[in-house]
Order: sequence, then structure tokens, then C-alpha cells
Amino acid sequence: MEKVKRFLMIGAHPDDADIRFGGTALKLTRAGHVVKFVSMCNGNCGHFDKNMTYEELEERRYQETQASKAVSGISEYQVFREINDCELEASLENRKKVIRLIREFRPDVVLTHRLCDYHADHRATSQLVLDAAYLTQVPRYCPETPIPEQNPVYAYVWDDFADPRPFRPDAIIPIDDVLEDKCRMMDCHTSQFYEWLAWEKKISLDYTKTPWPERMKILLITLERFKRAADRGRQQLIAMFGEQGKSIRYAEGFEYCPYGRKISTEEFQALMQP
Repeated sequence: MEKVKRFLMIGAHPDDADIRFGGTALKLTRAGHVVKFVSMCNGNCGHFDKNMTYEELEERRYQETQASKAVSGISEYQVFREINDCELEASLENRKKVIRLIREFRPDVVLTHRLCDYHADHRATSQLVLDAAYLTQVPRYCPETPIPEQNPVYAYVWDDFADPRPFRPDAIIPIDDVLEDKCRMMDCHTSQFYEWLAWEKKISLDYTKTPWPERMKILLITLERFKRAADRGRQQLIAMFGEQGKSIRYAEGFEYCPYGRKISTEEFQALMQP
């Protein structure tokens, strides 16, 4: 019987995990593995409406995460509700939170943003996870939380940034077969995709009256990057799936980080497979 694997996706905001890891998370969960999403910030700045209070938006975004959890079947969607949006710092206090989080969940894989990401909260999240990577194995640091038996593998989720270097897809997971279900997870985050991001993109709609096929088209605009991820990992997809690999349209890519448990690229791809 295959070992149940545990995956911890630590994003900055209450929709980052859905966007960056949602398809693979669905496949892993359906294969019997355990997936947990974390948002380091409460998301209370992610909107254009100044008439909405910070408390109202924070509560709304939390409820959106829980709706996504119900749709996806992941084990938990945790939000650090005490940390305001756009104010996350790579502080000692937050480092300890991340160390305790990793030790308590005891994942096989921890995923997060790269340090070269555009958003300050994304960069701070990445720094916190990388700072925690070695320290989770130091017994006298945060001694109230025992260290795990095995150091996790650390990895980055896909991005398009080329400075200082482009993303390297060490593992690639096709998501065509769960694309609509990934969109259903994103559909739970109405404040983001149909209000805030729609406002940024100058898309006008009343999502409460917009049928699902039209809403999905809007969500697929955000997911265009995963077409580029599939193209970047095309040779790996062909190696795994033969001729079928040429026709895969969407994929989620993951870059191995050497700060945790040391494994080969082949072992990393196998670890990320459902």
C-alpha cells in the first residue's frame, strides 16, 4: 500500500494556494494524500471598495477560504487572521509561527513562493519559509514543539519572473483533467476574481447573474500562466506521457529547493505525483 503523503502549501494571501497549487492539490487529495493550505495574511486590503471595513473584508476572505476547502476536499485551509494584508514581515515572531506550523503538520513537502516574486507579502512568506527550513530541525529552538522525524522537502510554486533567473520546473503536473474543478475552487473567492481583480482588469460583471461558463472564462484569464508552465515543462510531459504529453495544455510546475531534505530530480517528480 502506498504511503500517504502530506503537503503543506504556505501562500501569502487567501487565494494564492488555490491559484498556484490547486490542480495538483485536487489530484493528490483524490488519491488519498493529505493537503493543507495556509495563508500568512488575512487579505483585508485586497479590494477597491473603501466603504467596506477591514474587518468585513477579512471575514469575507476567511469564509471564501473555507468554501474553497469544502469544494476541494483538502484537510484544512488555515489563515493567520491576526496578520494584516500588505504588512507581513519576516520577523522572529513570524518565523516561530512558521516553524511551529511545519513541525505540527509534519509534511513530506512544503511549498511556497520564490523570493523574486513581485508582492512584498509573497517575498516575506518565502523568506519566512526558507528561514524556517533548517531551524525546524534544531531541537532547542521553539523546544515546546518537537522536531519532525524527517526533514521535509521544500519547493517553490510556479511563477513567470525572469530576474534573477526564470523558474525551473523540476516537477510538472498536468491539470487539464481537473481544470474546471480548480476553477470551482477559485470561484469561491468572489471578492478577488469577480471584484478586485476584475476591477484591476477593467472587467465589469455582476457575478451573481453570470452563468458558470462565463465565470470560468474570466477565471481562465488568471490561469493563462499555467499554459506557459506546460510549455516550459513540455519535454518532461512528453517523457512522462509520450505523444499525449504534446497536447497537455495546462500544468503546474514546481522547483526543488535544496534547503530541506536532499532528493534527486527524479525523486522530486515522483514525490509530487498523485
